[in-house]
Amino acid sequence: MNFLAALCQVKPVLGDLERNLQLHHEWLDRAAEQQAGLVLFPELSLTGYFLRDLTQEVAVRLDDPRLRELIGRSQDRSLAFGLVEESADHRFFNTVVFAEGGRILHAHRKVHLPDYGIFEEGRYFAAGDRFVPVPSRLGRLGLLVCEDAWHLSSGWLHFLQGTDVLLIPSSSPARGLDTNAPELSSQTAWRTLNSAIALFSQTWVLYCNRVGFEDGTMFWGGSAAITPFGFAAAEARGAEEDLLLHRIDDDPLRRARMFSPLLRGARPELVRRELARILEDRDAQRVRRPE
Repeated sequence: MNFLAALCQVKPVLGDLERNLQLHHEWLDRAAEQQAGLVLFPELSLTGYFLRDLTQEVAVRLDDPRLRELIGRSQDRSLAFGLVEESADHRFFNTVVFAEGGRILHAHRKVHLPDYGIFEEGRYFAAGDRFVPVPSRLGRLGLLVCEDAWHLSSGWLHFLQGTDVLLIPSSSPARGLDTNAPELSSQTAWRTLNSAIALFSQTWVLYCNRVGFEDGTMFWGGSAAITPFGFAAAEARGAEEDLLLHRIDDDPLRRARMFSPLLRGARPELVRRELARILEDRDAQRVRRPE
């Protein structure tokens, strides 16, 4: 595993699929000039975030002809971008598409939909139901979309499946503007969270947040590449558009896993039994640890 990652900290236009497609091609051109092997965009990068009643209007099927050219650009480099997906049964998902070799290799439907404070995703989207690593030519990659990362089980499920790099596209609004702290509370929270995920999952974490304003809400950026030891190796510039580049390789991953072999000591069968006890599932309680 040795590739240059390009995190596109962009400012999508709310509800304008055509303009955002053009925006993606422009940033892909910039990433291609740097010979990036992976190009990552933020959550809902093709549509903007606070869609509300626009959700169904901007939704696309994954075989939509308008996506063909963008997906085709994954022949030379792997590509992950966000959209509103309409399923065959007319449900709508907050989805991240991972394209490689000129085709869609994986589509992750956001599992945990925030529905509190200024967030209303549970009102407009259906929830995904799985965390499956992507068998990319770059390595074993995992996708978590924003709120997914705030649930410990999400990263742990990828950890159990041997994920080497976690991609976390996000649309995180700025919070903590009215305090005297040296940085936004949202920035502090995400820095701590990303570091913890990288440290406990022993993976690289590539966090790509957006910037700009929607409906009076500011998105703060702060995209970053975090090593498997939990250190920020590179960070994007503040709340402005930026192309963050960082090389991802095996060496820190190997050293972290040799230093602390957490996967060897993982006990998923114990977790299953304890969940069975909590949920009073008698059949699952009979599961024993493999010899």
